[in-house]
Amino acid sequence: MVRAYNFSAGPATLPEAVLRHAQEEMLDWRGVGASIVEISHRSAEFVGVAAQAEADLRRLLSVPDDYAVLFPAGGATTQQALLALNFAAPGQTVDYVVTGHWGKLAVKQAAPCARVNLAADGGPGYRDIPPRAGWSLSADAAYVHITANETIHGVEFQDTPDVGPAPLFADFSSSIASAPLDISKYALIYAGAQKNLGPVGISVVIVRRELFERAGQPRAPIFNYAEHAAHDSMLNTPPTWNWYLLGLTVKWMLDEGGVEEFARRSAAKAALVYGAIDASGGFYRNDVVPRVRSRMNVPFFLADERLTADFVAESTAAGLLGLKGHKALGGLRASLYNAMPVAGARALVDFMGDFQRRHG
Repeated sequence: MVRAYNFSAGPATLPEAVLRHAQEEMLDWRGVGASIVEISHRSAEFVGVAAQAEADLRRLLSVPDDYAVLFPAGGATTQQALLALNFAAPGQTVDYVVTGHWGKLAVKQAAPCARVNLAADGGPGYRDIPPRAGWSLSADAAYVHITANETIHGVEFQDTPDVGPAPLFADFSSSIASAPLDISKYALIYAGAQKNLGPVGISVVIVRRELFERAGQPRAPIFNYAEHAAHDSMLNTPPTWNWYLLGLTVKWMLDEGGVEEFARRSAAKAALVYGAIDASGGFYRNDVVPRVRSRMNVPFFLADERLTADFVAESTAAGLLGLKGHKALGGLRASLYNAMPVAGARALVDFMGDFQRRHG
């Protein structure tokens, strides 16, 4: 069997080695006589899997000891709805910097339970990040929220912004573990797993423990991050299969060389694809200001948009999957997550050149 190169933005490609490992263990996990997806999350076997996943993730990301690591069910959108609920007092202001679709969604999720101040907005086109000097930050904000990488619009923060004394929260769903990160500059980061960390259905939240001292707003225990931390993310039955696969993916990244190696690969893949776009003489275009172009998600467009459907159909036939752009933006998009090899980016660039020769 020959696997295609999957450029989908999420659920995204997983490392083949991880999938094969899981396949081998599917019916009988390490001799227990049952699948990992069948055994109790309270069993010593699964508790060991969960503990190893956390230890490996801490090592991969160099997570400081004063931060808790949570593995909640659901995706990043669920976490967006829980941030203000857990860490903002009733009526307190929260600051949001919006640089694309997911930043706008984060605002929408926070709005029912906090006073949202739109500190900066890169819209309507979302091709750049508003200069830090122009941000209108509140004096008493519960936190400042950014989206580190916009999966749809392809805009990425290249540095951690200085937001003053307010805690900085960030959605790292589509760029986590793709480069070294100084987590101490953030009070909280979160990520849906289905791009760089594993399968859909589980998230990672890394939060400075002192934030748990905040009362937040009235909420059920199941929506309380502190409760989840106190129960090792097993306040209720967690998505055990997803957690297991996440652990295998994190171990794979460590074995491959860690975030430093993936930063090198990400730079190489992005340079290949952006280079092909920029050298196409306008046949292809990317509208994002080059200094904030995403390394993970490359949206691009054809000068003749009538060719977009042909590009998608022909690339799929050539074994290059998931290149259709998001409905919110249209066009095309190549997602270059950690599990995408450099060879995949080269295959895409070769196809782009061939497509241009045939249709240009």
